[in-house]
Amino acid sequence: MSRSFPALSANTARTEPLVRRKSLRLSATLLLLGQLLYIVVTQFHADGDANNHPAVFAGYAGSGIWTVVHLGQFAGMAIFLAGLLALFFALDVQAGAARWAGRFGAASAVTTLALYGVLQAVDGVALKQAVNTWAGAPDAEKAARFASAEAIRWLEWGVRSYQNFALGLALLLFAAAVVRTAWIPRPIAHLMGLSGLTYLVQGWVVGSVGFSRTETIAIVLAFALDVAWMTWLVVVAWRLQDSDAPSPG
Repeated sequence: MSRSFPALSANTARTEPLVRRKSLRLSATLLLLGQLLYIVVTQFHADGDANNHPAVFAGYAGSGIWTVVHLGQFAGMAIFLAGLLALFFALDVQAGAARWAGRFGAASAVTTLALYGVLQAVDGVALKQAVNTWAGAPDAEKAARFASAEAIRWLEWGVRSYQNFALGLALLLFAAAVVRTAWIPRPIAHLMGLSGLTYLVQGWVVGSVGFSRTETIAIVLAFALDVAWMTWLVVVAWRLQDSDAPSPG
């Protein structure tokens, strides 16, 4: 019996780097796929000055692909966040501070997905029904219907704000975990952290003044940073060799 233990230990030592490498590849692929899907689908969203409610609500009411676009956005965000959770398992950090950063980052990612589901229920369903009703209402009812749609819009601001805060916090926490991981280039963690800060800015701006030009700039910057660090992570994951992967224990 005792002779079998060294063989089992050696097999574990060979297997663990392979598992880590596969986990990192899965994480990187999901992250980049989810972000790219989200960016592409968002291009089909009804456009206009988002804070000019009479004009933009008319555009929303006329959109025939509203539901499909918002379902696509939810799918992209869900894949993105699944990639973050997979990254938590791929890192498997054991150091105290990094371990807790990863755990809280994973919890924040789950919170982000829950908030994004609420956001899409408010924006993708409730707001669309409200603007449709307003657009088709008789003149005597339009003011009341518009007020209802605007109230839902303000609720959307609130949910979007906290969803952005949760996502920004998740990225900052994961960046703190990655920066302590020797086998992933440290600049990836720096880009993740910068991306997290842009989401925090989005959260503050949306909660304060709604969907302004400042928020749009922060969105574009977040997209660029995300694609940069995710692409880099994909390259690292697929080039990682057994000798580069972390040793067990």
